[in-house]
Amino acid sequence: MNRPDHSATSVSDIAVELTEVDKIFYQRQRSEKVRDVFKNLFRPNIREIRALQKVNLEIRHGEIVAYAGPNGAGKSTTVKLLSSVLAPTSGTVRCLGMDPLKDRVHYVKRIGVVFGQRTELWWDQPVAASFEWKRVVWDIPRDRYNAMLDFVKELLGIDEFFNSLARQLSLGQKMRADLALMLMHEPEILFLDEPTIGIDVLAKRNILDFIKDLNREKGVTVMITSHDMDDLEQLAGRIVMIDKGNIAFDGDFRELRGQFGDRRHLIIETADTSPPQLSGVQFIESESNRHHFTFDAAQMPIPTLLDEAAEQTTIRDVETHRAPIDDVIADMYEDWDGEGVN
Repeated sequence: MNRPDHSATSVSDIAVELTEVDKIFYQRQRSEKVRDVFKNLFRPNIREIRALQKVNLEIRHGEIVAYAGPNGAGKSTTVKLLSSVLAPTSGTVRCLGMDPLKDRVHYVKRIGVVFGQRTELWWDQPVAASFEWKRVVWDIPRDRYNAMLDFVKELLGIDEFFNSLARQLSLGQKMRADLALMLMHEPEILFLDEPTIGIDVLAKRNILDFIKDLNREKGVTVMITSHDMDDLEQLAGRIVMIDKGNIAFDGDFRELRGQFGDRRHLIIETADTSPPQLSGVQFIESESNRHHFTFDAAQMPIPTLLDEAAEQTTIRDVETHRAPIDDVIADMYEDWDGEGVN
């Protein structure tokens, strides 16, 4: 398994630390048979679900870390452990030098959490009312509150709908307002679980740009989960891949791409509709006389492929671009053996 080397990192540099963390859920199994209904009253059939298995993870102060994996891999469970919603079955969870559950009162004042499909806004009240409520409940000094409000209004552009009812906002506006509200107490670390789910491309780009700016200007540590890997590659320097409760990969995106070769997409436009037969590449599809291939440029140089194609047909145009990170990750999961990617 690939892991960053933290051997020279002091304890004070570590914002998040999970050590040998297991999380097991227990689910009662139901049966439609009458005899089993009575049997289960006294001896229930319990299914054990291992959401996390011996997870070890460190995140340094000031990092932006992408935490990714398929549905059911353990992403949201990890975020809930770190946001003091769940307790580990075994192992230790430390964040900002504290135990999220034992030190919960002080801990929650130093973190921010956003779950993409939930909102902290008062649904039938203006957005401004939710912000004022937080100022009062969290006892935020007026001068700090005003300074932070100006900051989030500028970077997230919430001023245009600040006095609108929360239920009238679009998904993108609601997410921007939730992010702004979360930041009003100036958290040191953010846990963002699918913050861009269901929103349009422009709104997504605005939110990701904001996260970058926040990290650069305030030094806020960010752990973000998402299914949109191409966006995460532009945002985060490091990616942690989890599958079936195990860490499959921990490193930077360049390392992830390099581990599976230099994957490229090649489009060859020819004089006819028959695709050239090329060795060492995977044919994807043809759109009339435009033929799509994928290949490893480290193993098969592009000039060699074009020479081979030119022997078979007349080439009119050529396009090549790096394969989406989703394709690289799909390859990784095909090689996944439950012990990490070698």
